Amino acid sequence: MSIDWAEINAKLPSDRADKELRKQLFSQFDPNGNGFLSLAEVDKGVRDVLGLDEIFDAKPAIMRAFQIAKNVTKSKSSVGDDYIEFKEFRYFLLSLRQYFEYYEAFSRIDAGDDKRIELEEFVSSIELIEKWVGKIDDPEAEFSSIDENGGGFILFDEFCAWAISKSLDLDDDED
Repeated sequence: MSIDWAEINAKLPSDRADKELRKQLFSQFDPNGNGFLSLAEVDKGVRDVLGLDEIFDAKPAIMRAFQIAKNVTKSKSSVGDDYIEFKEFRYFLLSLRQYFEYYEAFSRIDAGDDKRIELEEFVSSIELIEKWVGKIDDPEAEFSSIDENGGGFILFDEFCAWAISKSLDLDDDED
């Protein structure tokens, strides 16, 4: 499946100049108008408001972006730290774009489509991975360093931490 990165970027208005557009978008994501977005509202908004099925199907990317964005600022409300407020929405959109890129990279390596990367998958994808992060001298040692819990495979959260540390950048996306 080919990802239309231009469409994704266009539907995630994260430039500072796009504030009014983000206000409208936030309002559409917030059907009850309480000023707080739950994970369910964000998930539904990605599907129904943005119409980005590729991202809607990438639940781990949505979850990571939500978890990070809701904790970007301290809320004045007693319930706000569990939700995304407008002041965090721009960060959510930026994070969603980035974590979707990581999800796409993860999926390209995960040949078994079992939501985890095994050593064999990592090693057989090393040329592709090096296009995204640069030279890896010892793929097995790199795999072990990513597999923080020692479970014998790389989970999406572990992959994201590594991808961030390596400044992973897909070669076919539009930054």
